[in-house]
Amino acid sequence: MIDEPSAEQGEIAAAAQERRQIWLCADDYGISAAVNAAIRDLVSRGRINATSVMVAAPSFHRSEAVSLSLLNAGAQRVAIGLHLTLTAPFRPLSKGYRPLHDGAFLSLGNTLIYALARQLKPAALREEAANQLRMFIHTFGRAPDFIDGHRHVHLFPQVREAVLDAINELAPGAWVRQCGRIGSFARRIRNRKGFLLDILSRRFREHAAALGVRTNPAFAGVYDFHDEANFAALFPQFLDQLPSGSVVMCHPGFVDAELRRLDPLTNLREREYAFFAGEAFPGVLASHGVVLA
Repeated sequence: MIDEPSAEQGEIAAAAQERRQIWLCADDYGISAAVNAAIRDLVSRGRINATSVMVAAPSFHRSEAVSLSLLNAGAQRVAIGLHLTLTAPFRPLSKGYRPLHDGAFLSLGNTLIYALARQLKPAALREEAANQLRMFIHTFGRAPDFIDGHRHVHLFPQVREAVLDAINELAPGAWVRQCGRIGSFARRIRNRKGFLLDILSRRFREHAAALGVRTNPAFAGVYDFHDEANFAALFPQFLDQLPSGSVVMCHPGFVDAELRRLDPLTNLREREYAFFAGEAFPGVLASHGVVLA
């Protein structure tokens, strides 16, 4: 005879079902060995459950992909995506990509200006997006689980069409990150960067839906990267009202010379890592009714 579940067990099961499942995604895997090590450590601890990979980073190579993939041996612990990279100081994988500056992509600001003016080269964008996706497939032996963009460049006009075309051709099962936030207009407009992402994401979602490409329902994790930022205080705010399936972006890492050479976001990565690795983090998720997907 099978025992009926107790009332307490039923309440626990119901509570578990009510918890919202999120993707806590560490961006920039591949940018440097120190960042890669920190991300893998957090995956092994069960503190993050997604990371997106910069296959265009100069120091990224197959051994880093193998080390990450091994964490999924036996059961999936981390979703692995492509972090499409189209801004300086990185260089394209495509020989004919234009426009460039000193052999590298344009700066973020110039890339956005060119995109808004529709002065980027559509054929070059499609080829570069496809080549980075092919490099991921070649390195990992499979298509990515999802696709997003370094510094959110995948949301830009012209770029979004190239990315969505590449997904449909080479990774039709992948979902793609949109960066539209939820909450009141007054709250969202306080962060100018986040509000710009809201605007860009609206058209991105429309394009993705028209092509049948899946997107996350909501996004969080935007904050001003300044030395005084208190990430431990900010993070709980990211979880407010998020529906299941949402993405919370993060940038944990250790700092090394390669990271300092390529990216201005350095010491804050170690602050994020310390928060996620710390004893308080699981309680923050639990108190907000959130679990990692």
